[in-house]
Amino acid sequence: MTETVNQQLMGNISLILKKSLSADATLADLREKNVASFDNIFKKDAGFNCSANTFQPYVEEVADDLILWQQTQAQATLITLVKKIEKLFTVLGNFEKSIVI
Repeated sequence: MTETVNQQLMGNISLILKKSLSADATLADLREKNVASFDNIFKKDAGFNCSANTFQPYVEEVADDLILWQQTQAQATLITLVKKIEKLFTVLGNFEKSIVI
C-alpha cells in the first residue's frame, strides 16, 4: 500500500509541476502587461511554509514534503502533503479556467 501511495503522490506532483510551469509562464506574461500584481499565490494560513507570487516555490515545498514522508512514513506528514497537493490542484485548475489562451 505504501508503494501505491508513493506512486500516486509522485504522479500528482509531476502533474502539478507541469501545470505550474505553464501557469508561471502565463503569470510572467501578465506581469509584463501589468495585469498580475499580487504578492502571494496562497494566503499565510493556507498551510504552506513558503510565500511567493509564482507556483514553483510551492511545488518545491510539496516535493520536499514528499521526500520527508518517504523517509519517515509519518501519517501527519502524509496528511499535510495531501492537503497541499489538493490546494495546488484547486488553485491551478481555477487559474487555468480563468485564463483564456
